[in-house]
Amino acid sequence: MDSYKNLPDTELLALFQNGDRKAYEQIYYRYWAILFQHCRKMLHNDEESKDLVQDLFSLFWLEGKELVLKTSLSAYLYTVLRYKVFNLIDKNKVRVDYLSSLQSFIESNESSTTDHMIREKQMKELIEKEIASLPEKMREVFELSRKANLSYKEIAAEQNITDNTVKKQMNNALKILRSKLGTILFGLFP
Repeated sequence: MDSYKNLPDTELLALFQNGDRKAYEQIYYRYWAILFQHCRKMLHNDEESKDLVQDLFSLFWLEGKELVLKTSLSAYLYTVLRYKVFNLIDKNKVRVDYLSSLQSFIESNESSTTDHMIREKQMKELIEKEIASLPEKMREVFELSRKANLSYKEIAAEQNITDNTVKKQMNNALKILRSKLGTILFGLFP
């Protein structure tokens, strides 16, 4: 590797483009720290700077073999890094704008969410009150079906009644609840 230290960038690039991995390594060691410091001055963030410099060298590894330079290698590396920094800044700005927008949305909807929760609680209380007012056997069948999630057969076995009786009790309970609560329950209890 020492023999590569004194080679000019143009020769290192030519060797790398001909498949010489040691030439790439020399370019990497020659420019990594300088590019990192340059990037860090712009971003003030070590981790993002390391990531961008690594991205730059990954890109250079993948595309450098076909690279035709119109300037020096160092100018090319600085230019690519600068564009990567600008892209990151743009992405971060979009992210900050999105988070700010999301926060505004959440704050504007907090009151409507609270209102919705209060109405939902009131609705549950009303439904529970109407279920409690059903005749005792009908209420038991209804609660076993809707709250305990038992099948009609299971309810019939537990209540010591027929499947048809369970079905009739359920139909009657739903009719009563629909008439008392209106269309609100129509979607809740199919």
